[in-house]
Amino acid sequence: MLETVKYLIGSVGASGFSSKSTAEQVTDRCPHLRSITAVITGATSGIGAETARVLAKRGVRLVLPARNLKAAEDTKARITSEYPEAEIIVMSLDLSSLHSVRTFVANFHSLNMPLNLLINNAGRFSYDHAVSEDGIEMTFATNYLGHFLLTKLLLAKMIETAEASGVQGRIVNVSSNLHNWFSGDVIAYLASISKDKSEYDGTRAYALSKLANILHTKELARRLEEMGANVTVNCLNPGIARTRLTRDRDGLITDMVFFLASKLLKTIPQGAATTCYVATDTRLANISGRYYSDCNEASTSKMGSSLSEAARLWAATEIMLSADPNTLFNHYSDILSGTTHDH
Repeated sequence: MLETVKYLIGSVGASGFSSKSTAEQVTDRCPHLRSITAVITGATSGIGAETARVLAKRGVRLVLPARNLKAAEDTKARITSEYPEAEIIVMSLDLSSLHSVRTFVANFHSLNMPLNLLINNAGRFSYDHAVSEDGIEMTFATNYLGHFLLTKLLLAKMIETAEASGVQGRIVNVSSNLHNWFSGDVIAYLASISKDKSEYDGTRAYALSKLANILHTKELARRLEEMGANVTVNCLNPGIARTRLTRDRDGLITDMVFFLASKLLKTIPQGAATTCYVATDTRLANISGRYYSDCNEASTSKMGSSLSEAARLWAATEIMLSADPNTLFNHYSDILSGTTHDH
C-alpha cells in the first residue's frame, strides 16, 4: 500500500528521481554522450521511441533494428527533424526469428562500428496464441529468446569496445512488474504453450517472458563478473504507459479501461525514464545484476531473485538455440533433475 502511495504522489527515491520523472530529466546529468553507440530494439513507438529520441538529443549514435522498416524510418525522421545532427541507422530485425537475429548481427558487424550500449526494449503482448518459425511460443520467442541471442552475439563487440575505449559497456533489459504474476515451472509452462494452444494464457505468457528477462540479467551479470568484462547488465520495470503493446486490443473497451486508470498510468516520457536512467546515470558504474523501477533500485519476485532458477533457464536456453526446441521439451526430465549442462 505504501509503495502505491509513493508511486501516485511521485515520491522521490534515493536516486533523486521518482515515478513522475521523465527521460529528459534523468539524462540532464549526462547531456553529452557523443562517444556512445547504442542498439535499441523496439524503438518504433512508445517507450522505445522516446528512449531513442532522448538519447539522440544527448548525442548517442543510434542503431534501430526493426521488423517494420517504414515505422523505424518514420522514427528516424521524427528524431532528425528535431535534432538534425543525430546519427541514426535503421536495420532489419525480427526478434521472433533466430535466423533474423543472426543476420542482423552479421550485418551490424559488417559496419565495423563500436557498441557501448544495448537496450533490449522490444516487447510483445497478445491474447492470441502463435508459435515462432523456430517452434517457440511467440511472446517468449520475441521478448526473451530473441534478445538472449542478440545479446550473446553482440557481447564480444561490447567487451572489445569497452577495452578499446575505457568506457564501461551497459546492457539494459526492459522487463515488467508483471513478472510477479508468474508462478510455477518456467520450462514446463513454456513447453506446454509451445505445443498446445489450449494451455495458452496471454497474460501468463507475457509474465513468463518478463521473468525470463530478469533471470537472464541475473545469470549474465554473474558470467560477466566471472569473465572480468568491463560490461554491466541491469533490468527494469518501466511502469505502465499506454503504448502499442496493447495494439491487438485497441477499441472502445481498451480506451475506457485506460481512461479510468489514467491516474495510475505514466506518460510516455515518464515510461522511458527508468530505461534512460539505467542506461546513462554515472552512479550506476560497476553496478550489475540489479532491478530498477521508477528510477530506483527495487526488489523482484522470489523467483526473479533465484540464482539457481537463472542458471537453469540459461542452460535450457542454450539447448533451444543449439537444437530443435523439442530436444529440450522431450528431455525436460533432465532439466528438472539438474543433469543438463551448458552447450
